[in-house]
Amino acid sequence: MKFTVSSSALLSMLATTGKVISSKNTLPILDYFLMELKDGELKVTASDLETTIVSVIPVDNVESEGTIAAPAKLMLDSLKEFPELPLTIDVHPKTWEIKTSWKSGSLSIPGVSPVSYPPVPTISTENRYEVAFDVDTLVNGINKTIFATADDELRPIMNGVYFSLDPEGVTFVATDAHKLVKYTTDTKSEVKASFILPKKPANLLKNMLLKEDNDVNLCFDNKNVVFKLKSHTLVCRLIEGNYPNYNGVIPKNNTNRLLIDRIELVNGIRRVAVCSNPTTNLIRMEIADNKVNLAAQDIDFSVSANETLNCSYEGVPVLIGFKSTFLVEVLSNIETPTVEIQLADSTRAGVFIPVYDDKQSSSTLMLLMPMMINA
Repeated sequence: MKFTVSSSALLSMLATTGKVISSKNTLPILDYFLMELKDGELKVTASDLETTIVSVIPVDNVESEGTIAAPAKLMLDSLKEFPELPLTIDVHPKTWEIKTSWKSGSLSIPGVSPVSYPPVPTISTENRYEVAFDVDTLVNGINKTIFATADDELRPIMNGVYFSLDPEGVTFVATDAHKLVKYTTDTKSEVKASFILPKKPANLLKNMLLKEDNDVNLCFDNKNVVFKLKSHTLVCRLIEGNYPNYNGVIPKNNTNRLLIDRIELVNGIRRVAVCSNPTTNLIRMEIADNKVNLAAQDIDFSVSANETLNCSYEGVPVLIGFKSTFLVEVLSNIETPTVEIQLADSTRAGVFIPVYDDKQSSSTLMLLMPMMINA
């Protein structure tokens, strides 16, 4: 195969595609890009067996077509050193040598036969669903939930983002059993179905969507999902299993409601948490009379801190404890200046809701489990 391509365009495509490659691959061939030249387009595939990205780029001056497995690290490292200029890539059909030449020089790197490269998974005809997603809906859904996913080998179903498609709207959920995020949009779905997208492909997809303008087409069955973008296709194996009943853990009768400046609260928690026990990171919140008193202490080192913030509060006095790192994480993933915190009592989860000035087409609910406070 022999063709000419823009150095920056090729680097951009390979950099995006190469992010799926694992640093510890079980098969040596997975350290390579599968490069296929056909009909004036270069198709590049990268995979870690669980997730596969296929990208396409138009090329010029095609003299011969073909397929080769090219070493990913060498390809990326060499392309990073080029300014924007046309490169001619020529692959020897027998030795698999990849020769890259430009106006003032050339380089050669060894390729290998593409025969052993694993095939891209396909979607079965049974239990097959196809939907189109607005880019903003998809980006926001992943962005707002992915931080709450778990890293739990015993409960893999919690290691991803749960997509629930319904004619009434689309819901994204993530939880690690300590915190939970539920993001609901009024985007209508023509199908009623659900799947769990693992964390790694969710992160890859989130970054790829930043350059997209058009709707994203989804196709999935019980085992795999395919996201079709303008120049990239992401295929990944889904997490199999039944997602926990997340609605069942959200407290319904929260009679105590607190409105507070989110930034002030985050900064106050960070200041006070310096003196919390490094094992528990426990911070106590005592709420009454339109005041929130934040307190933390580490008895072992005889350190303590407290800070009082103004708020708007309706309800009975409440003393509740949270893990400060989780509390900061939840509050930092809310974008509004004001946050509403709903509490039932000191033993039930706190509900965190962003407060908007106008009506929104989506809603976000975050939940954080409390910690036991020793008297």
